Amino acid sequence: MDVLSFVCALLLCTVVVHGKPTLRKERIIHPDPELSRQAHEDNKSYQYDHEAFLGKDEARTFDQLSPEESKDRLSKIVDRIDGDTDGYITTAELKTWIKRVQKRYVYENVAKVWTDYDLNKDNKISWDEYKQATYGYYLANPEEFEEATDQFSFKKMLPRDERRFKTADLNGDGAADREEFTAFLHPEEFEHMKDIVVLETLEDIDKNGDGHVDEDEYIADMFAHEDGGPEPDWVRTEREQFSDFRDLNKDGKMDQDEIRHWIMPQDYDHAQAEARHLVYESDQDKDQMLTKDEILENWNMFVGSQATNYGEDLTRNHDEL
Repeated sequence: MDVLSFVCALLLCTVVVHGKPTLRKERIIHPDPELSRQAHEDNKSYQYDHEAFLGKDEARTFDQLSPEESKDRLSKIVDRIDGDTDGYITTAELKTWIKRVQKRYVYENVAKVWTDYDLNKDNKISWDEYKQATYGYYLANPEEFEEATDQFSFKKMLPRDERRFKTADLNGDGAADREEFTAFLHPEEFEHMKDIVVLETLEDIDKNGDGHVDEDEYIADMFAHEDGGPEPDWVRTEREQFSDFRDLNKDGKMDQDEIRHWIMPQDYDHAQAEARHLVYESDQDKDQMLTKDEILENWNMFVGSQATNYGEDLTRNHDEL
């Protein structure tokens, strides 16, 4: 589970130009405050914390370093987080760091895939360029996609991507600059894209097509009841969550406003919650601040025994983050 983009954002697939397309995950997933809290309680590997503190890409490379190397690099990261150099890491400083890492992850992801889509190298990506890079193989070779599920997926995703692309294309010129393409790939990060995130969520879960999400559809999106046995306890808890917190008007289903409240709660700041959690878990003297020693004492919560991939990052200008 990620904080927003980490925790949460499922990205468009990267497709090599003229290569065979690969289906991507269809929906942007936002972390649920309840699930985030449960992850903190249940996930002894601290994966959620690692991805929030380091970024998803860095977290994936942890196993390249020994514990000693990880702690050494963590010590250097702590120095960078301590903005006022007073020797204490506050919740506010941690929140700023987490948001900075999140922002870097988003823009670095766009930079990685940019050349795959900017086919004519004009520093813009038109809808036609994106469609050719992503769906060109399917459009040119439909006979290779004979399975109904494949055909349905591509036929569904192409117009859906076009709708999202047009929403991201603020000036309506049919081409996306860097910022517009970032909004297309990471709509959860942009206010003008949030209606699209809600609509895509609804479309994915609403299997009967009535424009709402009922309790069974809500559960089916996260749990496949295949063996006919009793539901696990966590599923029963989710049913209670639906009744108590998702279905706000108590009509037995979620409309778009209720879905928005679920996936983008206005009163919940994920970076703030993660920063408070890290401070709470590591603050040995309970002064609501962390020293470097306190962080290193609880180092496995921040970086674990894996690599941080910050060797390159430590040479960057601080303003790049």
